[in-house]
Amino acid sequence: MNIAIVGTGYVGLVSGTCFAEMGVRVYCVDTDIDKINRLRQGVIPIYEPGLEEMVLSNSRQGRLSFHTDLGEVIDRVDIVFIAVGTPTGEGGTADLSYVFGVAREIGAAAGTHLLVVTKSTVPVGTTEKVEAIIREGYKARGLESLQLDMANNPEFLKEGAAIKDFMSPDRVIVGCNSAYAEALMDRLYRPFLLNNYRVIKMDIRSSELTKYASNAMLATRISFMNELANLAEVLDADISMIREGMGADKRIGTAFLYPGSGYGGSCFPKDVQALSSTGREYGRPLQIIEKVHEVNELQKLRPYEKAVEYLSDLKGRRIAVWGLAFKPETDDMRQAPAITVIQHLIEAGAEVRAYDPIAMDNAKRILPQSVYYGKDMYDTIEGADALILLTEWKQFRLPNWKRIKKEMKGDLVIDGRNIYPADELKALQFRYTGIGRK
Repeated sequence: MNIAIVGTGYVGLVSGTCFAEMGVRVYCVDTDIDKINRLRQGVIPIYEPGLEEMVLSNSRQGRLSFHTDLGEVIDRVDIVFIAVGTPTGEGGTADLSYVFGVAREIGAAAGTHLLVVTKSTVPVGTTEKVEAIIREGYKARGLESLQLDMANNPEFLKEGAAIKDFMSPDRVIVGCNSAYAEALMDRLYRPFLLNNYRVIKMDIRSSELTKYASNAMLATRISFMNELANLAEVLDADISMIREGMGADKRIGTAFLYPGSGYGGSCFPKDVQALSSTGREYGRPLQIIEKVHEVNELQKLRPYEKAVEYLSDLKGRRIAVWGLAFKPETDDMRQAPAITVIQHLIEAGAEVRAYDPIAMDNAKRILPQSVYYGKDMYDTIEGADALILLTEWKQFRLPNWKRIKKEMKGDLVIDGRNIYPADELKALQFRYTGIGRK
């Protein structure tokens, strides 16, 4: 089977590489000439464990190639996946200009029967609009009779574990408008699900909404726990114990019930806002979801607020920050809580010394120029009045606290992810504060 994937961002590149790993001939297409040239040279634009090796291997074996012109490859393929970005637009809506741009390209170039699949996260009804644009292009070229099938196939990849998620998915959601589309998608995904066949088929509109509903539910659990953690603090209760008690109920479980400094990344913030926008557009505002985003933005301030609470005036204070990416095992800085925390620290007059194992190059393009980036985690703590942990990378989990105590000027540890044992740090004469901990 031959497929084209338009868009070599996170979703497109991971998806294309994993399809190639299963023996599919994949043409990855992007209008960014520099990115395509770097990919041809084996330079990967994102950090994802295991991805570079798979890209190089499949490129060498001729199953994966990179192109700037969809028209050059479109008549060689059975399926075209649209995997371009849908950034947040005005009022929280999803900006679909890139998606519709690809649709126009297909309409202007295709000459054979195609299955076109929207893999980008798109609002309900978008796949129908894509089909209409393509058919307009066919009509303008006198190809009204050219067969076209449509599907929506949302992605559910966790950054840092995307290859595992794609190669061994817990489920694959497919919305189709024809038996032909169902059969082709079935054939494409069957190798990934030989021992656990979980392709869930539905109509296209339901599949589009399933993606938003899934991310919104996970985001809601996070924001709920963060609000509960903030209440637990003022009530002198411990959110870690509360989570254990809640999670023991099988109806609730423990997944995504970890309080912290808020969520970030490319999915949750964007998708929650887009779903809220859809509700307002159709006269059914989603009041819970509207608040989820608001609560999350406020939660990103908690480490900064704790610094003010414990240190009062931050002017001239040196603050060490461990972790910049929005989560471990990625270099993604999009909507990362570290951005909010560091900007507020600097505005308050603090000196910030930061370290992240992977994300510092991306951070330098986003954060204020005054941020000092450490050579390692311990380089940041020299003379620091406080240490703030924002991303729970493994190397931060068991630090040398005696060394830290010796090299810090102050004694404040703000644990934005609740990974440190409070009793141990207090025994070492640190002032420790987590999120919602007693």
